Amino acid sequence: MNGQALERVFREASRRIIAALAAQFRDLGLSEDAFAEACLRALRTWPERGVPDDPTAWLYRVAYRIALDALRARRRSRENVHKASELIDANPTPEEQMLDDSRVIPDERLRLILICCHPAVAPDARAALTLRLVCGLTVTEIAHAFLLEEPTLAQRLVRAKHKIAESGIPFDLPSKEHWPVRLEAVLSTLEVAYSKAHEDAAGAGRHTGFAAEILHLSKVMTELLPDAGEAYALAAVVRYAEARRPARVDAEGVMIPLSLQDPRHWRRDFIADADRLLARAVDLAPESIRTLQAQLQAAWCARASLNGPAPWPHVLELYDRLLALRDDPIVRLNRIVALAEVVGADTALVQLHALEASKLAEFIPYQAVRADLLARSGRIDEARAAYAAVLALKPAPAEQRWLSRQLSQLGGRGDRPLPADLRPDR
Repeated sequence: MNGQALERVFREASRRIIAALAAQFRDLGLSEDAFAEACLRALRTWPERGVPDDPTAWLYRVAYRIALDALRARRRSRENVHKASELIDANPTPEEQMLDDSRVIPDERLRLILICCHPAVAPDARAALTLRLVCGLTVTEIAHAFLLEEPTLAQRLVRAKHKIAESGIPFDLPSKEHWPVRLEAVLSTLEVAYSKAHEDAAGAGRHTGFAAEILHLSKVMTELLPDAGEAYALAAVVRYAEARRPARVDAEGVMIPLSLQDPRHWRRDFIADADRLLARAVDLAPESIRTLQAQLQAAWCARASLNGPAPWPHVLELYDRLLALRDDPIVRLNRIVALAEVVGADTALVQLHALEASKLAEFIPYQAVRADLLARSGRIDEARAAYAAVLALKPAPAEQRWLSRQLSQLGGRGDRPLPADLRPDR
C-alpha cells in the first residue's frame, strides 16, 4: 500500500475512531493524540509487515492502548487510574461497534458533531472544533474559512477541548429536545465542510469526498428536525450546487464561471429536489439567512439555457436583503460581484476598496474579484499584479487555469464575466 492509500485509510477512519475513543475516555485531546500516534505506528510497521485485514480495527485497538497508557501516566487522581483499570477488561461498547460499517446509522455519524457543538462549548468554537475533529480540516483551512488569524483559531480550539474534558460533557447522542440549541453550529459545520468539497471545480481536491456525505447529512437533519427551516435551506443549497457540478469545468480542465455554465448539463433531479426543500424553508423561515442563500442558488438554477439574461438584478436584490441580516465581508464581496454586473465595475471597485483588505489578503475569492474589477476598469498594470498575487495563493488547478487564462487575455476585451465560481457563495 503506497503513501496515498495509507493517507486515505487514516482519513476515512479518523472520524469514527476519534468518536469511539472520545466516548470512552471523555477527552477529545487525548483521543486525537492517541489516534495520531497510532497512525505513526502504522506508517512504521505496515510497510514491513503488511496492511492488516481490517486497518480501521487495527488503528482503533492501537489508539485505545495508547490512550490507556497516557491516562495511567497522567495519574492526576485515583479516579483516573480506576477508570483505566475498568476500561482494560470492558466488553465491546456501542462506540466500539461504530467501527463496523454495517452498524453505522445517521444518528451515530452525527454523534461527534453534536458533541462538539455542545452548549457548554463557546459558540465561536463549536463549528471550528467540529471541523477539526470530525472533518479533519487543518487549522489553516478553518482559519481561512472564518477569516481568522491562525493563532486566534488555535487558542479557541484548545479552550474548547479543555472545556469538554473538564466539564464532563456526556458523549451520548442528545435527545431531540436538545437539538435546536445546537442547530446553528451543526449547520455551520456542514456548510463549511461542503464549501471545502465544492471549492475545487474539477472535484479533485482532498476534501471532495465531503460532498456526498453532506448531501446525506443535510437531508438527515431535515428528517430529524422537520420544523427547522434553516436545515431545509441548507439541504437545498447543497443540492443546487451539486446540480451544477457537471458543468463546472470545460474539456481542458478550466473552471467555467457560473454565469457561463450551460444549464443543459445541470442535474435537473437535484434541482427539483432542492426546489421542494426551498419551498419548505420559505414556509418555515422565509427571511432567514440560509433561506436567502438558497434563493440565490435557485435564481441561477432557474435558467434553462445561456440564451436568456443572467439573473444579476435579482441576485443583487437578494444580497441586499441578506446584507441586512448578516453584514460581513463575504456577503459584501458577493454583493460587489452582482453590483458590478448591474451597475458597473468602477462602482463595484470603489466598494471593494472599502472592505477590510487586511482580513481578506489571503482569501482567494477576494483577490480574484479584485483582479477582474481592475481589468474591467482599464487598470491593466494593476490587474496583472493582482492576478499574479491570486495565483501565488495557489488556487485549485481548475481555478488556476481560469485565472491564468484571464491574465493572458489582459489588454483585450474588458467585459469578461466576473469569477462567480471563485466566490464563497456559488
